[in-house]
Amino acid sequence: MSEFLNGLMGKVGSLLGVDVQALLQQQAQTLLQPQNIQSMLEKADQAGLGDKVRSWVGHSDNLPATPDEIRSILGSDVVHDLVSRTGLPADSVLTALAHFLPEAVNDKTPQGVVPTDEAHTG
Repeated sequence: MSEFLNGLMGKVGSLLGVDVQALLQQQAQTLLQPQNIQSMLEKADQAGLGDKVRSWVGHSDNLPATPDEIRSILGSDVVHDLVSRTGLPADSVLTALAHFLPEAVNDKTPQGVVPTDEAHTG
């Protein structure tokens, strides 16, 4: 599946003249701040997807997410913001995020918990 998604993102990127995954990874760095990971957990709980996001944070295997689940986990406002900042179609943004967000969250939470952000200034 990963190979399929890489190929799909490459094809979409070729059509649009951009590296979709690199562009989204650059734009999504704010999603990986501790307060935003905590927000993802809260939204995931509300959508019935909390176990999925907790798998990304914890030490178990990362459960995959569909593009529609990513929209529920992030919220439409975050998705719209990423679409406007990247200039990519929402479907491309969501597909790419479904591919790399679980591992990116996992990489940001190596202790298996969301780090506290005591120095957060807003």
